[in-house]
Amino acid sequence: MKCIILAAGYATRLYPLTENQPKPLLEVAGKSILDYAMEKIERVAEIDEVIIVTNNKFANHFEEWKTSSFYTKDITVVNDGTLTNDTRLGAIGDIQYVIEQLNVQDDLMVIAGDNLFDFELSDFAKFFYQKETDCITTYHEEDYAQLQRAGVIEIDKESRILSFEEKPEKPRSSYCVPAFYLYKKETLPSFNEYLLEGNNPDAPGHFVPYLIQEKAVHAFQFEGKRYDIGTLESYERVQEVFNNK
Repeated sequence: MKCIILAAGYATRLYPLTENQPKPLLEVAGKSILDYAMEKIERVAEIDEVIIVTNNKFANHFEEWKTSSFYTKDITVVNDGTLTNDTRLGAIGDIQYVIEQLNVQDDLMVIAGDNLFDFELSDFAKFFYQKETDCITTYHEEDYAQLQRAGVIEIDKESRILSFEEKPEKPRSSYCVPAFYLYKKETLPSFNEYLLEGNNPDAPGHFVPYLIQEKAVHAFQFEGKRYDIGTLESYERVQEVFNNK
């Protein structure tokens, strides 16, 4: 299994903090967001390589981070060649770029590089192998406004996804979908097909409704917190939470 960490965004809403620093390398309670994720990835035995896909502006930042890190997984930094927010490939575009550049032919975990979360990725991987299908994650979200800003799914009693809607005006459920995905190696060619059909290359969640038309996809329901860092205010709130842990 390979793991792609999506880190090619420019995080313009966090300026000036992210003008010259990629969001995944911002520190929370003395440790980078990326390091929190890597500690969870380390505990997924099946992952043999972590691929950080970033842009030309920040590639050197991640290369420097890599040289000072001591993780057991192989780490590869992939530069997608973009320089600005207006020319970015989008998350799905970046996934396809990595698949092409590195000839990825393994099962694939994809996570956003700005995620802070409590649950174990090893539990997610265990669920994936039990279901033997592509899988995403979900949790119960009580904040209606947050549901309107996220992907929302409906699931059956077997946790199979029945519907997926990105940023719904009227959410059909309280099952919110953060950016953690596990795809079977047989699914990887579908990314190129999705893009060739002219679909949205940006938010990684857009690929899921396309996929559920073709095959079964299941949702791993996790407990615990997941923190979204999208604004300066949310970054300050997360700092406060982690400093008090």
